Amino acid sequence: MSDWNASIIEEFRANEGKVGGPFEGATLLLLHTTGAKTGEDRIHPLVYQAREDDVVVFASYGGAPLNPAWFHNAVANPEVTVEIGTETVTKRARVAEGQERDDLWERQKQQMPGFADYEKKTTRQIPVVVLEGA
Repeated sequence: MSDWNASIIEEFRANEGKVGGPFEGATLLLLHTTGAKTGEDRIHPLVYQAREDDVVVFASYGGAPLNPAWFHNAVANPEVTVEIGTETVTKRARVAEGQERDDLWERQKQQMPGFADYEKKTTRQIPVVVLEGA
């Protein structure tokens, strides 16, 4: 885990899910995945969008040309754990497709315009992942 992620995770847990810096005021969660290759527990701080009982995350990777490792992990091992605030819950990850994906992505770009910048930086379609009650 990078020092950057480690410091965000530490701050998240110390402040009941709130962090400062570039994520101040953002809806942030900690996604626990099982490594697709290693089988090891991985933790990823991610911005999310609430949707009824589900949460939605975006494999933007800052507009990089490849999908982030957490996305591959969640596809290979869809049973995940999510920390939101002080609550920890089990979810099942599924990749949104078609109109559902497009609607969720457009909503995210409206809520956080920086995501539109990520889209402009890459030629790949940024995956949208719905984390549903397990």
